[in-house]
Amino acid sequence: MLATAVRAYTKTYEGLRTFGEAWMETVPKDFARVISVPEKFSTEAGLKKIEDSLDKITDLRMLMATQPRLAKHGKKAPEIIEVKVGGGSIKDRFEYCKKILGQEVKAADFIKEGQAVDTIGITKGKGIQGPVKRWGIRRKIHKARKTVRQVGSIGGWTPHYVMYSVPRAGQMGFHQRTEYNKIVMKVGNDGTEITPKGGFLRYGVINSDYVTVKGSVPGTRNRIILMRVASRAPPESPPQKLEYISVASPQGD
Repeated sequence: MLATAVRAYTKTYEGLRTFGEAWMETVPKDFARVISVPEKFSTEAGLKKIEDSLDKITDLRMLMATQPRLAKHGKKAPEIIEVKVGGGSIKDRFEYCKKILGQEVKAADFIKEGQAVDTIGITKGKGIQGPVKRWGIRRKIHKARKTVRQVGSIGGWTPHYVMYSVPRAGQMGFHQRTEYNKIVMKVGNDGTEITPKGGFLRYGVINSDYVTVKGSVPGTRNRIILMRVASRAPPESPPQKLEYISVASPQGD
């Protein structure tokens, strides 16, 4: 991730309000594919404005951006996310923001092997599905009136509307979901050491840093995954050691 900007917030009676922001000196050209980047701006002026009013600042956040060109899979437009900076006083947070502004923040900087993390992503889309597949209801008998794969009743006369708890057909998948407590098995900066012969199926060769976790993560291949420190961390357990990584071809070549 690339730390592209610092954004400061003040607290008002209406909630948080943006006080100001300071961008890195040279913004990547690919940013123009996502947002309108100002032609002229001063990093020093933006930082000084925030620093002179630290007594008014209640929250500091960093605008972090992905670098899809490093993955070499065709995508060029970066994903931009706002990350809150916590810990210490406002002054300590501001000094930390100034330190990493314009720098790369890698997974190894905050993720360690054996640590529990949460993975957040968009699940696989399955389109419009009926209640049998979407909610797992039982099919009616073959002599049922009208339909077999629908609920027997959507409700009584009272209340005069369909309750939210009644299984109905609708969109299934392509939702944001969080998988909790995935154990990090290995973190590295050379993807070739875990890439099988011929590359991963429908993905290819890993060209950059990587993180391997135990368990499933939401979404399809090539879809962005957000990782954070586990919010519901389990009790400490004996460390799990990764002893062997198979790099044999998945197609048996």
